[in-house]
Amino acid sequence: MSDAPVRSGRRARGGGGAARRAERTAVSIETAKYIERNIPNYEVLTEEALDVIEANAETVLAEIGVNFVENPAALDRWREAGAQVDGERVRIPRGLARKLCATAPSEYTQHARNPERSVVVGGKNLVLAPVYGPPFVRDVEGGRRYATMADFEKFVKLGYMSKWLHHSGGTVCEPTDVAVNKRHLDMLLAHMIYSDKPFMGSVTEPSRAQDSVDMCEILFGEEFVQNNTVMTSLININSPLTFDGIMMGALEVFAKNNQASIISPFIVGGAMAPVSVAGTLTQVMAEGLAGVAYSQLIRPGAPVVFGAFVTSIDMNSGAPTFGTPEAAQVTYGAGQLARRLGLPFRSSGSFCGSKLPDAQAAYETANSLNMGLLAGVNFMLHSCGWLEGGLVASFEKFVMDADQLGILHHFAKGVDMTENGQAMGAIAEVGPGGHYLGCAHTQANFKDAFWRSDLLDYKPFETWDEEGARDTQTLAAARVAKLLDTYQQPPLDPEIESRLRAYVAEKKAGMPDAFG
Repeated sequence: MSDAPVRSGRRARGGGGAARRAERTAVSIETAKYIERNIPNYEVLTEEALDVIEANAETVLAEIGVNFVENPAALDRWREAGAQVDGERVRIPRGLARKLCATAPSEYTQHARNPERSVVVGGKNLVLAPVYGPPFVRDVEGGRRYATMADFEKFVKLGYMSKWLHHSGGTVCEPTDVAVNKRHLDMLLAHMIYSDKPFMGSVTEPSRAQDSVDMCEILFGEEFVQNNTVMTSLININSPLTFDGIMMGALEVFAKNNQASIISPFIVGGAMAPVSVAGTLTQVMAEGLAGVAYSQLIRPGAPVVFGAFVTSIDMNSGAPTFGTPEAAQVTYGAGQLARRLGLPFRSSGSFCGSKLPDAQAAYETANSLNMGLLAGVNFMLHSCGWLEGGLVASFEKFVMDADQLGILHHFAKGVDMTENGQAMGAIAEVGPGGHYLGCAHTQANFKDAFWRSDLLDYKPFETWDEEGARDTQTLAAARVAKLLDTYQQPPLDPEIESRLRAYVAEKKAGMPDAFG
């Protein structure tokens, strides 16, 4: 695994302790390479269990079927492919969906406008992207409030400045001060000009997906977009077993233009799927098979990701719960199913149900992030910033989570078994009763031997107390301010930026505001 940083700026170096302290506290505009796992995936299901779930999923598709609503063209495509269509219900013969899925690539490259920040989705790789979709934001100064475009731009800048985050994401928060039919243009523009990391397109209406493609053709060039993948976007299935015309229409636009889509059931166990793990996995498999297969009916070979957004429900309040053992079992199992299909896998994130970035948020998030790493997730949406069951994007939690993503990078390296890693020379040098602080091996390795947080406090009590006894949220607020104060916009060809801004202005001027 390599996490050598890609640098877009240089830091001055000098001698002496003051210079070293300045270097440690300076904000570095760098991004670690996407994670390449050197550890095994955790597999919770036996081969026999996987066979049963796959067979049950085929039964669901063949005998129960799935609905493709408000999309006559989709029904025609399925009919021509050999499915039985009754009204909006599509019953897919055993083996047909799997056969169609076979043309989907097992991995693909999503190109960034900075080529050094392109990512490979699939295989043993893990790409980390921020929270997606919350209508509210929270910070220590303003509390919980509706998100604005200014908030959105701040999140994009924080994502760009976060070393362990590989992807700029999509709707990092929902800017409610911009009309529904126009905000996607402003969001896309922000990703394109304030960051040079990969990003996601709009899926809230097929024409908005087409705007995403059109703007990418300005940014990358038309021919490049048609021959390469520059977006990975989220297509949710309306579980149980329903594919709506808006999401499928966006999928059709992206697939037709060779852009990647995450086909992801949206499941709260006990509400949108059975309460049992095996039952939920059967439904996830059936929905994923049908969605991926449909993408290949649009364009064989179109890049696609098998997704699983799964949580359970609190049977007392009806609220979703996160970081639970049942969600972990479903995620591990879904990863196994995705690998058996030979498809990239999306799941997990910084999930929590807490209202604040507190201990509950930390426990649930840690469980969810580690689960995603061990489950073999290839694209992790919501990897930082998620709060209150996904209703809130928190500035403080964004940087708290982004800091913790470094642990995933380092754990994924596996155990170093080189001669240096075995450290036999150090053991011989120190011998019985000594210590390793001054030995040659420690001096040669101490800078890189251990992962170090850029946020958490490890100072002695007296120092911590003298500095104001700050808790983690307070430290995170200070880091948010520091990252935004030191943000440096990545360079972009002025002509391209001018054309992008003109496209947005013309589109917005050509239609009245719609807030419904």
